Amino acid sequence: MTMADDAARSRLGRGLAALIGDVGDESAAVERARGGQRRVPIEFLRANPRNPRRAFAEEELSELASSIRERGVLQPILVRAAAGAPDAFEIIAGERRWRAAQRASQHEVPIVLVEATDQEALELAIIENVQRSDLNPLEEAMGYQALLDEFGHSQDDLAKIVGKSRPHVANMLRLLRLPESVKAYLRDGKLSAGHARMLVGQPNAESLANEIVSRGLNVRQVEAMARDSGKKQAREVRAEAKSRKDPDTVALEKRVSDVLGMQVSVSHKGAGAGVLSIAYRDLEQLDEVLRRLERS
Repeated sequence: MTMADDAARSRLGRGLAALIGDVGDESAAVERARGGQRRVPIEFLRANPRNPRRAFAEEELSELASSIRERGVLQPILVRAAAGAPDAFEIIAGERRWRAAQRASQHEVPIVLVEATDQEALELAIIENVQRSDLNPLEEAMGYQALLDEFGHSQDDLAKIVGKSRPHVANMLRLLRLPESVKAYLRDGKLSAGHARMLVGQPNAESLANEIVSRGLNVRQVEAMARDSGKKQAREVRAEAKSRKDPDTVALEKRVSDVLGMQVSVSHKGAGAGVLSIAYRDLEQLDEVLRRLERS
């Protein structure tokens, strides 16, 4: 790692801290923002097309709108100036509050205006949503991937920026490899991230996901299903490989298996070379094989 890399990460941290504080607290942004908090007509605000959050639960919006009718918008919305549009602001954090305020027929909302690049705005949006647990697992994964793709972050840098561990970031990114039908379950909240992680790399992930949802299985039950599925697949691969072996090899395997009393597999690699595999149940069986070899 070079001094330049360390400096780049340090600048990232300082840039975000200047906007949101050390732990992504929007109240810190209120104190730091030039000009402080002010109120603007609600129609001056625009949704951020790069907001990682795509789903806004109807019930949550309705409940927040009821609260806003009674008390107003208590926490200001973090915004930046919209490019090429005077008196227009792009929301960085607080789109749910803005949507609910519209439902509550609010004419003005409190904002904090900050200067933020595209990169900083996306980082802020992800951090705010992740720390509030507002994102579903797939939205969180897509937000992380956007930061990796567009701004060249490493997973280590990304983990520091969003305040998560590197394994957490890596596990979330793996969810993007799932089939689309399984991703749909994630979006709808029918599968948790724990369920979905068990399905990554499974050849029958879609059928397993359908079974999980229909039977309401917990994560531990899914782990057992995944293990059983992997064992079954391994048996099928071994059976298929055995069916392709020539009769002489199959006969040789049986002869050695009969002598040792254990399952034996012979794989030829050509030119007379090959691999002899012996499957043993326990250490006692393995000791018996060793004793036989030492006597020979």
